[in-house]
Amino acid sequence: MPAVLFVCLGNICRSPLAEAAFRAEVARQGLDVQIDSAGTGDWHLGHAPDPRAQAQAQQHGIDISGYRARLVEPDDFHRFTHVFALDEKNLADLEALRPDTGTAVLSLLLDHVPGKEGTSVADPYYADAAAFAVTWDEVTDAARRIVEGMTAGRL
Repeated sequence: MPAVLFVCLGNICRSPLAEAAFRAEVARQGLDVQIDSAGTGDWHLGHAPDPRAQAQAQQHGIDISGYRARLVEPDDFHRFTHVFALDEKNLADLEALRPDTGTAVLSLLLDHVPGKEGTSVADPYYADAAAFAVTWDEVTDAARRIVEGMTAGRL
């Protein structure tokens, strides 16, 4: 069974939104996938997603208030088949954290969106609610593309 982990810095904005968008797309397609999100920084451990992220998800009928921020763990590189970093810094951190025996495929999330390869998902943390809508659009597009890749056997 595929298992997917989304990773950003604090696990309260981008990665929970990516998790939510991916869960919605997986449910829409009737797939069985293990899904989670985590962060590389420990500032928000145990906290719910940013209220603006919660509001953005809620606008799309998704409740993420029960999500809780956690750190990436060495075991994640064995439990998950794919780990998607939301930006290049987090990808570099994941590559450094990955145990030699880790089997997860690491990539930037937007590498799976034609025309956006090598780019980071917009970080809305220091911006307004409109920035969260931009982030939502990016992670939703990526979620659709990843599910398409899974169903076509390309991922």
